[in-house]
Amino acid sequence: MSCLPRERALPWVLLLLLSGLELLVTQAWPFKVQENWNDQGSIAEYFPATVEFALHTFNQQNQDWHAYRLVSILDSRKEEQYENMVFSMNLLLGPTTCGKFEDDIDNCRFLESPNLNNMLTCFFTISTQPWITQFKLLNKTCSEGVP
Repeated sequence: MSCLPRERALPWVLLLLLSGLELLVTQAWPFKVQENWNDQGSIAEYFPATVEFALHTFNQQNQDWHAYRLVSILDSRKEEQYENMVFSMNLLLGPTTCGKFEDDIDNCRFLESPNLNNMLTCFFTISTQPWITQFKLLNKTCSEGVP
């Protein structure tokens, strides 16, 4: 008679184990609901920070003493990956009178030059997870002059 309750308990134990695993799997999924990244509001929110990251990375990697600043955005597009946004952009950059390690590069004047050959056209591809402010440079290609 003592074996009978154990035999009845076995299905219940299995059921509890399985439901416990289900709870663990459920908890492992991210609880943040992903936004609809196709709307213009989310692009307007995340794109400026991505451009700022591109400029900062460019200035850090560039061998020139002068800091470069954004002249204009020539082209841009956004793609979606699983949990990332990927921005590809063509930016026109110009050298400033400030050094690249100065604090307020955004207010620096552009170098005066009679020609536009000191400008750079750079194509950046940047992956970002905007909700944790994480950026990763995937590609950077620059050429002299205006296209």
